[in-house]
Amino acid sequence: MSPADLATQLSDVATSTLASAEPAGLLPARQQMALSLGWHIILACFGVAFPAIIFVMHLRGIRRDDPVALGLAKRWAKVSAVLFAIGVVSGTVLSFEMGLLWPGLMGTFGDVLGLPFAFEGLAFFLEAIFLGIYLYGWGRMPPKVHLFMVAPMAVTGVIGTYCVLAVNAWMNNPTGFNVVDGEVVDIRPWAVLFNEHTALQFAHMWVAAYMVVGFSIAGVYAVGMLRGRRDRHHRLGFTVPFVFATVAALAQPFVGHVLGDGLDERQPAKLAAFELAETTDDGASPLRIGGVLIDGEVKGALEIPYLGSLISMGSLSEPVPGLDRIRDEDEPPVNLTHWAFQTMIGIGLLLMLGVVMYWFFRWRRTDLLRNRWFLRFAAVCGPLAVVALQAGWIATEVGRQPWIVYGVMRTTEAAGEHSAGLWWILGASTVVYGTMTVGAIVVLRSMARRWREGETDLPSPYGPDRLANL
Repeated sequence: MSPADLATQLSDVATSTLASAEPAGLLPARQQMALSLGWHIILACFGVAFPAIIFVMHLRGIRRDDPVALGLAKRWAKVSAVLFAIGVVSGTVLSFEMGLLWPGLMGTFGDVLGLPFAFEGLAFFLEAIFLGIYLYGWGRMPPKVHLFMVAPMAVTGVIGTYCVLAVNAWMNNPTGFNVVDGEVVDIRPWAVLFNEHTALQFAHMWVAAYMVVGFSIAGVYAVGMLRGRRDRHHRLGFTVPFVFATVAALAQPFVGHVLGDGLDERQPAKLAAFELAETTDDGASPLRIGGVLIDGEVKGALEIPYLGSLISMGSLSEPVPGLDRIRDEDEPPVNLTHWAFQTMIGIGLLLMLGVVMYWFFRWRRTDLLRNRWFLRFAAVCGPLAVVALQAGWIATEVGRQPWIVYGVMRTTEAAGEHSAGLWWILGASTVVYGTMTVGAIVVLRSMARRWREGETDLPSPYGPDRLANL
């Protein structure tokens, strides 16, 4: 059964009416999800990538009997615990928000989406358990056993992220159910979990997580070197995460390109918005850099002939399908989608060129860690990677509009009819997230200051040593 057939059975209202009707709960629901997901996804990146980076640093410390590497691994574990604790709050909030903000979605498809959400919760709890074992295992476990407590953290972080991405991939390519007389039946939850597009979408996010975390950690030590702290601690603290970020930055353009292959068939409106293709060209489409769509006309774009077709269609003659093939009520917000997509691509290419430059000069035996301009660039790579991450999610989620489940359920059908309470929740969430952000910054800066002052082993509030003194 095609998505169009499913949409017809699920709705008794004409398409044009659905497009114009906006329930009162739609706007606050969108704002709340943007805040919650935009904030939580950064912490999720650290849950995915940080354990592997800690593992490599800890392994280096054991194999080379390197106290600097072991010290860095121990410090990073404490930082990871702080970020994980904050992520617990935002993740718990999100688990309630899906049903609260989108009753139409969860009321209709809750049974379809239950399995991946259940596995994600299980992975989350297992990650917390092994983080606690690793955090309090220093000096209390055999070195190799202690080291391998990091591995389950990395694995569960990956599993949890895969499950969440499976839900999002399903929203972009719904499967695993049928609709009979307006009712969702024949539910196949494993088909949702192993959607054919989940693996590539997960890979794109997984690589992005290593870019965010690798560049962010390296940037911290770049700032330290800018302030004159050029000891081995800072150089090693920069180099190891920067290696992870390098691999991710080089791989990401290829992963993203493969993920986008076939988008003209799956979601042609999204591709048209990405490429700012208002009309379908007679021949090859140009690549449009920048520009906006105003009153049906593209203005201010730099056009490179043929390149749009080559990148999007793999052809020098086949045009990119334009918005003229899409019904008006099915078009996404074109300008926002286009600029978000190009922001992601532009920053990704900049970061890729930056790592290539670093390793080229290192191959030429030029130490860029003594170059203040490079250190300044390295310091901003973390924030740039975060911006690219957020822009990528804006592009994929806004580009799917007006569908919350592509071709099956519109976002207007998923939102609730009441808004007063949702606006209060949005206000309270803004205060909570702002407070947690300030608190995290204060705690992490305090930890860094005390480490610089020579405190090598900061006490853990619930560690065995602290409890023994109660």
